Amino acid sequence: MVRATREGEASALPAARSAELWGADLTYGEVGATAGDLPDGYHGIRRSAVVGAGASQFRSASVALMGWQVQLRAGVRVSASHQTVERDAVADLGLGVGPLRVTAPVRVVSVVDEPTRRGFAYGTLPGHPERGEERFVVSLEPTGLVLLTITAFSRPAWRLARLSGPGDDIVQALVTLRYLAALRPRG
Repeated sequence: MVRATREGEASALPAARSAELWGADLTYGEVGATAGDLPDGYHGIRRSAVVGAGASQFRSASVALMGWQVQLRAGVRVSASHQTVERDAVADLGLGVGPLRVTAPVRVVSVVDEPTRRGFAYGTLPGHPERGEERFVVSLEPTGLVLLTITAFSRPAWRLARLSGPGDDIVQALVTLRYLAALRPRG
């Protein structure tokens, strides 16, 4: 379980909420599809951005990614069962304020831990406004560039989200841009 949080860290997901999410089924059947061809019937995205260069930047970006920093630096609140990402970790992701606040529960469905690639994918749980999966991978390319690649597929789970039409896709595109900017070197 996550211990008390410091600024810039995921907050602790209460034990009862962790147990509830661990017991919940994913809301889609195509688990792991972000690692290959995206399934039909969903809105899909695959975007990459350069977040640095060299082995040192790769290590730094990897640590940040696996510490939920892509989400946190993008302005998403994270309450997680584990301070660092691991398979089957669960989290409530939060976006918005006041009556427009949305909580999006997820479970980590895969972890990538290779010499030049680190990352994870999480899938949606009941209560998430979408159904689908999102994958975040940092890679050290042969050129020396460090890339963050985000791959996702989703479709609305809530009636209100279904009624928003292209508005839902616009929100996802904006959040993805914030995610891609989150690991760029600071200062």
